Amino acid sequence: MSSKNLLVELFVEELPPKALKKLGEAFATALAASLKKDGLAAEGATVTAYASPRRLAAHVTGVAAVAADKPVVQKLMPVAVGLDASGKATPALLKKLAGLGVDAGAAESAVANLRRENDGKADILFYDSLAKGATLAEGLQKAVEAALAALPIPKVMSYQLADGWSSVNFVRPAHGLVALHGSEVVPVSVLGLQSGKATKGHRFEAAVDPVVIADADSYAETLKRDGAVIASFAERRAEIARQLAAAAAQAGGKPIEDDALLDEVTALVERPNVLIGQFEQEFLAVPQECLILTMKANQKYFPLLDAAGKLTNKFLVVSNISPADASAVIGGNERVVRPRLADAKFFFDQDRKKSLESRVIGLSKVVYHNKLGTQGERVQRVAAIARAIAEKLGGGVLVQQAEQAAVLAKADLLTDMVGEFPELQGIMGRYYAQHDGLNADVADAIEDHYKPRFAGDTLPRGQVGTVVALADKLETLVGMFGIGQIPTGDRDPFALRRHALGVIRMLAEGNLDLPLEAMLAAVGDKFDSVEGFKPATGQLSDFIYDRLAGSLREQGYTAQEVDAVVSQRPQRLGDIPKRLAAVRAFSALPEAAALAAANKRVGNILKKVENPVEPVVDNALLKEAAEVALHEALVDVVPRADAAFVTGDYTESLTALAALRAPVDAFFDGVMVNAEDPALRANRLGLLAKLHLAMNQVADLSRLSA
Repeated sequence: MSSKNLLVELFVEELPPKALKKLGEAFATALAASLKKDGLAAEGATVTAYASPRRLAAHVTGVAAVAADKPVVQKLMPVAVGLDASGKATPALLKKLAGLGVDAGAAESAVANLRRENDGKADILFYDSLAKGATLAEGLQKAVEAALAALPIPKVMSYQLADGWSSVNFVRPAHGLVALHGSEVVPVSVLGLQSGKATKGHRFEAAVDPVVIADADSYAETLKRDGAVIASFAERRAEIARQLAAAAAQAGGKPIEDDALLDEVTALVERPNVLIGQFEQEFLAVPQECLILTMKANQKYFPLLDAAGKLTNKFLVVSNISPADASAVIGGNERVVRPRLADAKFFFDQDRKKSLESRVIGLSKVVYHNKLGTQGERVQRVAAIARAIAEKLGGGVLVQQAEQAAVLAKADLLTDMVGEFPELQGIMGRYYAQHDGLNADVADAIEDHYKPRFAGDTLPRGQVGTVVALADKLETLVGMFGIGQIPTGDRDPFALRRHALGVIRMLAEGNLDLPLEAMLAAVGDKFDSVEGFKPATGQLSDFIYDRLAGSLREQGYTAQEVDAVVSQRPQRLGDIPKRLAAVRAFSALPEAAALAAANKRVGNILKKVENPVEPVVDNALLKEAAEVALHEALVDVVPRADAAFVTGDYTESLTALAALRAPVDAFFDGVMVNAEDPALRANRLGLLAKLHLAMNQVADLSRLSA
C-alpha cells in the first residue's frame, strides 16, 4: 500500500512563550502516537515538530491513506454454553454473535466457522474476523483531537467562533488548520475550523497572504520563503544563537549564557533579527546582578559582558522585524530599558540609606510559617544553630562572625531591591553588608547561606558561609519535619529534598567533623518554645540517608556498594567516599564473596537469638579445633583492622579481614553453633558476634552477597 508524508498545522494567536517548546513537542508526539496506534503510520516513522509563536505543526513520514485490515479474535463462551447437544447454536451464542454484528442469516455459517481452543479448564469458542483499517480522514480526525487534548496547556481560555453562537476552549483562539497528505487535503474539523492548504506567515513581513502550502514536504521551506517564518523551534533557536554570537563579537563582548531566556525569546519571534543597543555608563555603578536581571526578566534582552565577565553598557535585542533602517527599533528599546535601569539605581541608592542591622528588627513582623513563627524568630534559631556549629568547628572568631552573618542573612528581604527582584536575596545582602563596612567573610556568608541553591551549584566559599548555610538548611529541615510538613512522592513545597542534599554536600565535601544525628537532635532543642513542635530526628535522619543513597547512585556507585555503606548510617558523612572506595577494593578480593556470604549467615543466626548477644568469648569453652582457629584468627586480625579503622584507613581495615576466610569456612563446616550445652552455645554465639562486629565496622558486608 503506497504512503505519503503528512503535515498538520494549527494556526493560532500568540501562544504562551514559556510553554511553547513543550506544546510543540507534545502536539507532534501525541498526533504521531495516535496515527501509529491506528496503523496509519509505521512505528519507525520520523516525526518532526514545529512550533512558532503562532503555530503548532507536525510532519510525519510514511502515512498510509488507509490502514491495513486487522485480525480480531473475540473470545465468546465455553462450548458447553454456546452449543447444544446436537451442536447447534444456543440462544446465548446467537445473541453474542448478533452483538458482534453477525446477521441472523449468516449466523449458521458463522457458527460453523467458530474456532475451538482449550484454555486448560474447558473448550472455548472463539470468533475470528477482520476489522477494516481506518481511513486517514477518520484516523487523523481522532489523532488531532487526541493531540489537542494531550497538550500541557498552562491555562485554557474560552472564545466565540465566527458563527456568533458557538464557543470552544483552547489555550489561544485558533484561526486556521492545514492537513496535507502529500499534496492532498485531508478533511479534518477541529475547534470550529475546516482543514485546507492555506496558512498565514509573519504579521508584517510575509511576501504573500495567505501562504499556500503545496505539499507536506514543502511546509517549512514555503513558510520561510513566502511567510518570512522559521517554523522549526530548534532551527530558530540555533539562528538566534548564531546572530547573538556574531553581534556580540561586533560589539566587542560576549552575550550572557541563559538557556531559559534563549528558549523564551525563540518562542517570541518568528524570524529573528538581533540588534545592538546600549545604555548610559552611569548605570554600571549599580550591582551588575540587578541590571542583568532587570534586562533579562523585564525586557528579554541579552546583556553583554566583557572578557573578564563584567557587565558592559551594551545589550542585544532579538527583534521580530528586519527593517532596512533599524535605528528606530534600537532607539525604542534603549528608551524602554532606561526607566527599568533607573528604577534599579533608585532602589540601590535608597536601600543603602539604612544599614542591614537596622532592618533586622523588622523581620519580627514578617510571617515565616504560621506554626513556626516570624522570620525574626527564625533568625534567632538560625543564629543559635550557627553559633553551636561554629563552636564545634573552630570557636573564637568563627563563632562571632557566623552568628553575625546569621542574624543579618535575611535582612535584605526588607529592601526595595529584593522586594522587586526576590531572586536577588542574599546577593543584595552581600552588597549592602560591604557598604556597611562589614568583614568580607561575613558579607560573603550572607550571600552564600542560600547555597547550594540547586543541583550542581557551588558550595559556600568560606567557613563562615558554610556554617550559616548549614544552620539555615538544618533549621528548615528540623522545623518542617517537627510540624509534620514532610515531603510526599509528588509534593515538596518547602524544597526539603534540595535542603537535605545541600546539607549532605557541605558535610561530605567539606569533610566536616559533625555527627549527623547528634547535630539534628541539637538543632531540635532550639525549637523548645515552638508550640506543637515534636522532634522527628529519626524520621529526618532516614530522609537524609535516603537522599544520600540516591545521590551516591547517581554518582556511579553500585546499589550494593551504596547499600553496604549507607545501611550502617555513618555519622560523619565526610567518611563516606573513603568507605565506598574501601568497599569497592574489598569486592575485588578473591575472598570477598565468601566472606560476604558468611557475614550474611552470621547476621541471620544472631537475629534468631532472643536477646542481644555480647561479643565475649570464654577460651575455656572453645572445644572444637575450628572454633579455636577462628578465635585465634580474630585475636590476630581484629586489632589490625581496628587500628586501621581508627586512623581512617578503611581500605586497609577491610583488606585485613581477608585472612578470616579460611577459618570462617572451617568453622561453619565443622562446628555446630546451636549446641545442646547452653554454655557452649552461648560461647559460640559470642564468637560469631565478635566476628560480626569486626566485619561490619566500615560497611555491612552482607549487602555485597548476591
